[in-house]
Amino acid sequence: MSESSFQDDVLGELGDEKLTEIAGLLGTDTTGARETVAETVGAMTGDLREKADADDADGVEVRQAIAEVADAEPPPAGVATFGGLGGLLSGGMMAGVLAKVSKPVAAALSKRTGIPAATISRVIEMLIPVVLAVLAKRASGKAAGAGAAGAPGAAPGTTPGTTPGTTPGTSGGAGGGLGDLLGEILGGGKK
Repeated sequence: MSESSFQDDVLGELGDEKLTEIAGLLGTDTTGARETVAETVGAMTGDLREKADADDADGVEVRQAIAEVADAEPPPAGVATFGGLGGLLSGGMMAGVLAKVSKPVAAALSKRTGIPAATISRVIEMLIPVVLAVLAKRASGKAAGAGAAGAPGAAPGTTPGTTPGTTPGTSGGAGGGLGDLLGEILGGGKK
């Protein structure tokens, strides 16, 4: 339910006009486009969770991108649909992370659905600014609650989920502040 809530937020932020545009691109109706968008967003968020849990360079990058999103101001409603990657969030670190996960997600969805990977890649390009906007909105709500109290055991003046003198996401894997924040933002996962 939580994950579909994230997907519902993305569909809501996407709006009818962009959903109709995606339906045309896919050669289907808006119901088919909704299903494809929901499946695509689910695959993207699943890949983000997996990478955030990894104890490698990709994991560090995802956790830093999450921290960046959590610190950003949320965009006004509907703004994500104007201007693509050069728009509101001007890409940022999370846009780069989402772009990296787009190719394997497109390939996997293409294999599963029969839709050409290039078409799914185009849909993902349209979804990235919307996903960024939803992440920022959800993070601002979650970070406001978490930021006031900090993470349990966090030293004063540190970013929740970090050890003093470290950068966000470089200590303790995805457990703690940023891993929990990702789970809360996307729904499901760690609480």
